[in-house]
Amino acid sequence: MSAVAVPEVEVEVEVAVELPRMGLANTDGATSVSAETLQFVPNIRSGSFADIGPRRYMEDEHIRIDDLSAHLGSLLVCPLPSAFYGVFDGHGGPDAAAYMKRHAMRFLFEDREFPQALQVDDIFLQSVEECIRSAFLQADLALADNLDISRSSGTTALAALIFGRQLLVANTGDCRAVLCRRGIAMEMSRDHRANYAEECERVAASGGYIEDGYLNGVLSVTRALGDWDMKMPDCSTSPLIAEPEFQQATLSEDDEFLIMGCDGIWDVMTSQHAVSVVRRGLRQHDDPERCARELVMEAELQGPVGGGPVQPEELAGD
Repeated sequence: MSAVAVPEVEVEVEVAVELPRMGLANTDGATSVSAETLQFVPNIRSGSFADIGPRRYMEDEHIRIDDLSAHLGSLLVCPLPSAFYGVFDGHGGPDAAAYMKRHAMRFLFEDREFPQALQVDDIFLQSVEECIRSAFLQADLALADNLDISRSSGTTALAALIFGRQLLVANTGDCRAVLCRRGIAMEMSRDHRANYAEECERVAASGGYIEDGYLNGVLSVTRALGDWDMKMPDCSTSPLIAEPEFQQATLSEDDEFLIMGCDGIWDVMTSQHAVSVVRRGLRQHDDPERCARELVMEAELQGPVGGGPVQPEELAGD
């Protein structure tokens, strides 16, 4: 994630493993439920692993909250199981990523009215998207205003929220979320890099350029929070922006787990390779934490790893 590729290990992996595998929520002990009430409801657990390798300090951070409703209390009204996961891959020092780990929940859920709903529908999800977009942009501005954070420090931001059957992923930068659906890798985010054609067009339209795969010859990502030494006072006109992209998925019994990882994983292995590693681990020992570690170890075997968290979240039904 830094402007110059480094042959050192710094990896953090988050595996949200347990999306609902069966679709029956039955809380009253009844043995029969009408077909109309059969639903796919997630029972979520997760594991993560980070490896700094020979570096002097870790620039990457992550957040794991398997029960978001319990964590937020009255700040979130949602009748279905909910979860939140975040991965922040820092560059230019650890300050920006560390700041996001400390303050992400405040920006997302506490400083504004997070949407409340008795049912998770399109209107609710659209409101959540707008809330996350605003939170990312406010966090970006806060990094500019914080005198304790270097203006050359920045971070990517990858966030995943689960509300019942609905998965919502927001991404700024080149961390990646990958959903396993019947063993097949389904990418839930796009890497904001110079090899992403739409990003190249946006960068050129805003007066920037790509040189040797780097934005303005300096940064390996085209979107990030922070990095105010590269942004104009009006960040909307800068080639480097904090605006997140969103993807949604409706989960079913075909969906097994979600992997969230930084570029240190994806620089050396494909999304399908990562899914195969985690899926094999879950079948062998059913331990998301161990799966995250095994994925990092596999990435290190593939070649030099240059940074990031890995976090697998498993999606299994009750």
